[in-house]
Amino acid sequence: MQVPGTPHRPAAGQAAPDPVQLLALLRGDDLDAALEAGLMAIDPDAAEGLDPAARALLAAAQQRLRTAWEARERYRARAVRLARRAAAREAARAGGQPVDAAATASATATAPAADSPRPPASLPAAAAAALARARARAQRP
Repeated sequence: MQVPGTPHRPAAGQAAPDPVQLLALLRGDDLDAALEAGLMAIDPDAAEGLDPAARALLAAAQQRLRTAWEARERYRARAVRLARRAAAREAARAGGQPVDAAATASATATAPAADSPRPPASLPAAAAAALARARARAQRP
């Protein structure tokens, strides 16, 4: 099975994908079979015996797959970043050091002043800020 996002090249001795078969699979809405038959290995412009509409269908299917695979990779990278930031935030709350500079910058931007007591860790940043303002008003004469 090929890795998504990378072009698949037929192995030595293996026949190139049949563009007519790929078109039949695409028109039958069998994308999985089209992928296994070599959809990403074929060059739509070089496919012989196909009319321009058929070549456009092959190219559009390839482009949709590449776009979907790239979006999936961006989503996975975002999930990793969010998990890293959450871990850094938890480490900072537990008294440890933040993991990276971005976490340090975000932690110092939202941290209350050193002379005010730190709000409970379970409060969201906006609620913690509101609580700090209320405490400051209560301490004024």
